[in-house]
Amino acid sequence: MIRAVLAAVVLCLASAGVLAGLPSASAAALTRVTNFGNNPTNLNMYVYVPDRVAAQPALLVLVHYCGGSAGAIFNGNGHDYVTAADRYGYVIVVPEATRSEKCFDVSTPAALRRDGGGDSTGIMAMVAWARQHHDVDPGRIVVSGFSSGAMMTNVLAAQYPDVFAAGSAFSGVPAGCFATTNGSLWNGQCSGGQVIKTAQQWGDLARSMNPGYTGRQPRMQLWHGNTDTTLHYNNFGEEIKQWTNLHGLSQTPAFTDQPQSNWTRTRYGATSAQATVEGISISGVGHQLPMSGQLAYAISFLGLDGGGSSSPSPTPTTSPTPSPSPSGSSSALRGVGSGRCLDVNGASQANGAQTQIWDCNGRANQRWTSTSAGELRVYGNKCLDVNGAGTADGTAVIIWDCNGRNNQKWRLNTDGTVTALGAGKCLDVSGLGTANGTKVHIWTCTGASNQKWTRA
Repeated sequence: MIRAVLAAVVLCLASAGVLAGLPSASAAALTRVTNFGNNPTNLNMYVYVPDRVAAQPALLVLVHYCGGSAGAIFNGNGHDYVTAADRYGYVIVVPEATRSEKCFDVSTPAALRRDGGGDSTGIMAMVAWARQHHDVDPGRIVVSGFSSGAMMTNVLAAQYPDVFAAGSAFSGVPAGCFATTNGSLWNGQCSGGQVIKTAQQWGDLARSMNPGYTGRQPRMQLWHGNTDTTLHYNNFGEEIKQWTNLHGLSQTPAFTDQPQSNWTRTRYGATSAQATVEGISISGVGHQLPMSGQLAYAISFLGLDGGGSSSPSPTPTTSPTPSPSPSGSSSALRGVGSGRCLDVNGASQANGAQTQIWDCNGRANQRWTSTSAGELRVYGNKCLDVNGAGTADGTAVIIWDCNGRNNQKWRLNTDGTVTALGAGKCLDVSGLGTANGTKVHIWTCTGASNQKWTRA
């Protein structure tokens, strides 16, 4: 059975042009690492370090599908992650399964226990190696995978929530769903969408993989085609149950939209581009994710397009640039709720000058330039800045000499919100105000109109 399913998956991926052997200018830079640490299941490790790596870069663990390989995902349907790494300066670790089916083990008892001696143990040794050799930012370690790799994404995030900040899983199943007791790596009931549990049961299953842990959980983005028969679409809803429960959230979405005509996106908890839990259901699509352009949304969700200062890479040829904001041109930011523009009080150029909203007038104190480093500059040399690098709701947003620190890093999201990357909160007009002079600060993202902005 597993071989037949693998054949179907590989055929589907081949039709999308993503099998190993496709030409890629970056292929030579994917480097194998040996002797990286504890490797009980004989995985291979590959690493990609862009020519210009950011200071304290993010780390992406990119996990391939059944029948795949490190080279296949790197040069094929995962390559947009590579071109984004060139732009934003993050490091990529690519584990490779070496067993005959080229699937990752998310089934055996060893695989479903933290440090249990399964594939996840070897992958975490790769993460430790990368952290040691590349000064990785410990707060920006993320994981993404497709099919078997999506299943591993769920397992890694469940077992090591203290390590991973976020995950993005394309066509996966909940952590623990594929468990078997006979040594097989295939669970036909789970793949067929027949394993249905309550949200609490799914959450408890994930918690059992790392018993005693009570800290924060990773943010999770989940993708699935609604005609998927290889890993049935029912698993999408079960994944949402699991991750909303782990975060203590309702299964009722806080936000729903359609970024494209056949997509339905639901967000739970925070409603910005870096929601707590996000699900994207693709109508009329089977087991063939990711498709063109989808990794741009994953890159934004995972926070890989912020915090670095490396120079841009060549323009990707397979999808739009992942960053949703323009770069290099100055324009106003108009508040959706107020109709007024983000403004430096009194046209001051002094460090610490407060920002506010004011009637849009096109003057220099309302002209903001997005840079490739994630800054919003005004006057050419001052940056939009979260005062004192604060993270609390209500912390003032001011201007200050540009210094490259995280409290001056911003992301203009596709839903109109603007995220302060250092704080993980949104640019907010105080008290839902609309009057001239209303102060601007940061606040927990709510998706309300006082947190939405348009280029004017």
